[in-house]
Amino acid sequence: MNLRTAVLSILILTSALNTSLIPGFSSGLRPQTSDQISPQSAIHNPQSKELLPGTPIERELKGGETHSYRVTLAAGQYLHAVVNQHGIDVVVTVFGPDGQTMTEVDSFNSSQGPEPVTVVAEASGDYRLDVRVNEFWRQEEETVRKQTASGRYAVWIEERREATPEDRTCLAAKTALAEGLRLRAQWTAESFRRSIERWEEALPLFRALGDRHEEAETLRLIGWAYGRLGEPQKALEYLGEALPLWRAVGERRADSLEHEEFIAKCQPAPLTGPVGNRQGEAETLYRIAEVYSELGEHQKALDFLTQALALYRAMENRNRYAEANALRKTGEVYWLLGEPEKALESLGQALPLYRALHYYAGEAWTLTNIGEVYHFLGDDVKALDFHHRALSLAHGEARYPEAAALHNIGLVYASLGDKQKAIEYYGQALARYRVLGDRNGEAATLAGIARVECDWGNLIEARAQIEAALNITESQRTKVVSPGLRTSFLASKQNYYELYLDLLMRLHNREPANGHDANALKASERARARSLLEILTEARADIRQGVKPALLERERGLQQQLDAKAERLTRLLSSKYTEEQKTTAEKELSDLLMQSQDVQAQIRASSPRYAALTQPQPLSLKEIQQQVLDDDTLLLEYALGDERSFLWAVTPNSIHSFELPKRAEIEAAARRVYELLTTRNQSKAGETPEQKRQRVAQADAEYVKAAAALSQMLLAPVAAPLGTKRLLIVAEGTLQYVPFAALPRPVSLVTGHWSLADSKRPRTNDQGRMTNDTRPLVVDHEIVSLPSASALAVLRKELAGRQPAAKTVAVLADPVFQSNDARVKQIRMEAAKKANETPALPGAPSIEPDVERSARESGATSFQRLRFSRVEAEGIAALAPAAAGLKAVDFEANKLTATSVDLSQYRIVHFATHGLLNSQHPELSGVVLSLVDEEGEPQDGFLRFYEIYNLKLNADLVVLSACQTALGKEVKGEGLVGLTRGFMYAGAARVVASLWNVQDKATAELMRRFYQAMLKDGLRPAAALRAAQVAMWKEKRAPYYWAAFALQGEWK
Repeated sequence: MNLRTAVLSILILTSALNTSLIPGFSSGLRPQTSDQISPQSAIHNPQSKELLPGTPIERELKGGETHSYRVTLAAGQYLHAVVNQHGIDVVVTVFGPDGQTMTEVDSFNSSQGPEPVTVVAEASGDYRLDVRVNEFWRQEEETVRKQTASGRYAVWIEERREATPEDRTCLAAKTALAEGLRLRAQWTAESFRRSIERWEEALPLFRALGDRHEEAETLRLIGWAYGRLGEPQKALEYLGEALPLWRAVGERRADSLEHEEFIAKCQPAPLTGPVGNRQGEAETLYRIAEVYSELGEHQKALDFLTQALALYRAMENRNRYAEANALRKTGEVYWLLGEPEKALESLGQALPLYRALHYYAGEAWTLTNIGEVYHFLGDDVKALDFHHRALSLAHGEARYPEAAALHNIGLVYASLGDKQKAIEYYGQALARYRVLGDRNGEAATLAGIARVECDWGNLIEARAQIEAALNITESQRTKVVSPGLRTSFLASKQNYYELYLDLLMRLHNREPANGHDANALKASERARARSLLEILTEARADIRQGVKPALLERERGLQQQLDAKAERLTRLLSSKYTEEQKTTAEKELSDLLMQSQDVQAQIRASSPRYAALTQPQPLSLKEIQQQVLDDDTLLLEYALGDERSFLWAVTPNSIHSFELPKRAEIEAAARRVYELLTTRNQSKAGETPEQKRQRVAQADAEYVKAAAALSQMLLAPVAAPLGTKRLLIVAEGTLQYVPFAALPRPVSLVTGHWSLADSKRPRTNDQGRMTNDTRPLVVDHEIVSLPSASALAVLRKELAGRQPAAKTVAVLADPVFQSNDARVKQIRMEAAKKANETPALPGAPSIEPDVERSARESGATSFQRLRFSRVEAEGIAALAPAAAGLKAVDFEANKLTATSVDLSQYRIVHFATHGLLNSQHPELSGVVLSLVDEEGEPQDGFLRFYEIYNLKLNADLVVLSACQTALGKEVKGEGLVGLTRGFMYAGAARVVASLWNVQDKATAELMRRFYQAMLKDGLRPAAALRAAQVAMWKEKRAPYYWAAFALQGEWK
């Protein structure tokens, strides 16, 4: 379906909507049970039928009717009755002999399946079971459809006998479960917390009974409630426990296994147990998706929604309500992923389902989601129409979509320039969100108000509003224990920080002497690399000490399963496969990643050492000047924005700030430079060597101009004070891919002094006079990359007082990747000679190369030997004292060597091999070592990300002389999450890694010069890297050959 078709479908569906407010109508997010029973309903009903064992009753029930049944019980007797629904959702209420309500049952199975009722009689007498249509649906049908719905059900006594202790436990569990559902119906934050308390009471009882079905349902409900309360980590913990239980639950629950013949008789479509379990599984998947979406993990959310929707649609008795919810959420997620066509398609499918159900809250949600898509497409008039339609439906119980519609109307009015109406609707939305306890909605609305006030020029009021939004965001972030999910959550809120920065810089322009630029710099630090600060702090804390062994064993088991599943998926994708096989394998891997994340969060939550940690705080200007800089160092910190970007230049005694072009302009220039630099790595089909040579020569020529333009854009404001200072670069977005060392010195804006007058966008003078040359920055400057200035301060604190390693350097290089490698053949020939056997001829046919299988099982496809990495290793080893170095090449460059505790004895650890990056799941990235042993047999040679984290290094320096090892998954506000961070966590003070694939011969040459400068000339790593790069530049080598490597971390 194309965009035009999707739009047309939605317009047709909504053309007949009655947008007027319907008096007396009330809708909700789930069918609710009644909170109280009227006094009249407790009076003995002479029309009640007596329910006897072995005598099932089947009847039709209409909206507004109540069917009563009488059961005589003696004190201490146990009753297990079943009301089996077919086509109508019922509520079953049990009254005691005194007329008081004992329990009320409405299971999560909509209009199909059993409602089990259990009672232990405390007194002898007649007990009454009332069966009525679920109040939610009855109310809708009476007030909206003006007609009476009907359906059939059957009721029978499953058991009536003396109660056992297990019966009483079961009753206590189900009573607590039902009480929690009753409390949930009040739909307030306080009622959700009280519901959790009751469900937590029920959970151990169901576990003691071995009732895995009810255990799974209780876990799901607790996860749902924590999600509503804005505690996503806890929500995922409980939902993650529920999911495998649903999948493992047996064919059917006990109450549907018996009386098979009666079920068949009273129900035309047979009720199968797996449907009920699939319902629970699907609902759990849906709730997990909701939580991931709230955390900003929209792709993960989409993956879980896809699974949930497939289950809903596979059920024989399809739950249209649940299917509509999943479709609506899918549309919302597609919008958040920037795919409006797919968003409108999913929302267009949800809308008629909600309308058929007369579920106005769902319609309201869908309509306001459609409005959000139109706003994204730039059609604010149409967006406003959809939001107002949603608002006309969103009343009564539909408080969440009402708040969302009000917020979105405010957003559109702000876009249209009607600031007064924007503030009016934002104010209404804010009040609704606060009543609901929706902290994320409150923060978003406060940020919207701040933006309007900022545009109005009310900067002080705008600052108060955005700071309130950020305080909520920071508070919500602390509830997420997992570093990965914290990162995602903060990434989803970067627009708040961007607005705050822009606001503070506007205040700085208005009041340049009031320190607003310093506050903006602190806000910039607050917005970036926060998770890195925290993991560096915990790295030396041994947070697993004091944690229950069972939890640690669970973590190890999941890591092993992850390895196996990753290998299986890679093998599958490297061969012929069906889409179903791929989906299944990806789902299994995704489930394990979620479980692993949950277990790690539980480890942190239960760790005494983690609890004792003081969470690091981003540095202020004064702290940066005192803890990070010296007189020879200049910090250049960049923040990119949609409307304008900023640069802060900081020395130990000054700060200057500058406005730069907007993000799109800067990133386009940065991407162009990177593309030109890496032209040698690009290949074109059918291209001859001469054609490639010409293409590369043209790219080199264009690079000079493109690099000069980018340098002018980024560095012209600070050209005068650059001098020969060391440059600490804190970059963002695509700038993280730029080798600043290779950029030419910028054109100086000749002013005679460095002041805020230079803070306008850089420009050349009228004569185009240039005061610079084409020398790259590295000629005059050491260049050090940092994720944030605060990260360096934390790194120094964590490494303070550490004793240096006793030995100099360990090198792992030239691994063996293939079984047909000459080194394998050589060993085989030597072994054959020793056994006095005739070796196979070199040209003899061989079996399928084991290296392909081994590489695939290690998470890769195939790797070429890096022959010059051996030269690299030999050159490094020759520079180290004989007893102070380790050279592990060939088969010894393996995973066992890399994970050995002996590696902690070396100040420098050097990997000269391939790196493997997984941008979707950084935890599956790693370093590739020997994939076969001396016999040519496959072995696990993939040093995975989590294994890197578990290394205990004492290294001053880790060098990753491999392909693009400085890169990783780019996360807003966090930077590149990849191998570099893993080695810093493992104990490296600094890491040298590459931004692109470099010819291994050129790399070997650069590394020889680098180590010569360090080990013989005594230079610090940053200075040594600069010396090596300058030496190659002087030989007229293109930047491609020397500029890829960058140092991250400590420069001292």
